[in-house]
Amino acid sequence: MRATLVCVGRLARHYQPVWLHYADLLRPYVQLEVLETPEAPRSFASELARSRESRALLSLLRADAFSIAVDLRGREYSSENWSEFLASKKLHGVSHFQFILGGAVGLDRSVLTAAQAQWSLSALTFPHQMARCIVLEQLYRAVKIERGEPYHY
Repeated sequence: MRATLVCVGRLARHYQPVWLHYADLLRPYVQLEVLETPEAPRSFASELARSRESRALLSLLRADAFSIAVDLRGREYSSENWSEFLASKKLHGVSHFQFILGGAVGLDRSVLTAAQAQWSLSALTFPHQMARCIVLEQLYRAVKIERGEPYHY
């Protein structure tokens, strides 16, 4: 399985140990790739920043991958249901998933429309940097559930 995270901004140094931990755990199961686009300047209005960042994200998407927008308005899953969702897609020939994560102001409707699925990590709001780590952790958990292996972090 391949997973590409298409993200706004670089991962902050204080999140990198968590990211590296889950990237290492995933290595035997998933070929991981990260594509990043710059964050819009903080001086931009939210709508302008969202539009600019979303256009940049769309330019990085690959047509051969199943696109999942990580968005507050997406569908929430339990960990077991998330694992079943990914496993079902794999059974139907999907081998490459791309997860689209916006910046601090979220994703533009154009990205949500372009994605084949929308996933909400929680009804809670997380910083976009932390969301990257949560996506990786949930991928690892889903793989372990699908394989019937115990989850140890």
